Amino acid sequence: MARRPPISNRVRELRDEHGSMTQAELGDTIGVTRQTVIAIEQGRYSPSLESAFRIARLFGVGLEDVFSWDE
Repeated sequence: MARRPPISNRVRELRDEHGSMTQAELGDTIGVTRQTVIAIEQGRYSPSLESAFRIARLFGVGLEDVFSWDE
């Protein structure tokens, strides 16, 4: 079984706080598929740095307000 990346996130929480944005809407806005958003939210996939910045800027927060490194 593959190890999960040591990165956690608040993407789902931020989507809910910003008008219940759907996973598909977030994906379309940042240029990834809905399946990629699902994998990011579930911690099965770490987004590219570009996608991470797009998510943070979309929600008007800093990168570390969305993603955290769990050592």
